[in-house]
Amino acid sequence: MDIKTATALRRLRLVSAPEAVSFLILLLCSVLKRTTEFNAVPVMGAIHGVLFILYVIFWADAWNRAKWPLGTAALYFVLSVLPTGGFFAERRLRREAEDAVVAARARKEGVVNA
Repeated sequence: MDIKTATALRRLRLVSAPEAVSFLILLLCSVLKRTTEFNAVPVMGAIHGVLFILYVIFWADAWNRAKWPLGTAALYFVLSVLPTGGFFAERRLRREAEDAVVAARARKEGVVNA
């Protein structure tokens, strides 16, 4: 994996968890708006919107650089629209990055021809 691909995956991983947290907070704010006088939906909506747009931009870049099959790319996109999906995306991306590091070290040491 080259450095640009690793960077694209890292950016996507780093925005996944905050996007998921903002989505959950936005859902909580929506409930509070309807049950109390508290209305933070406009603020949280804007924050979540920015994070979601960043996620989609980073997702498209990662898909392009990592050459994911359509199923993998679709999975990461679907995870972005589920309330806790960003946490699962972050975990999968972290595992993928760790596997790439292990494979690179194995190639460097001549252990495998991966």
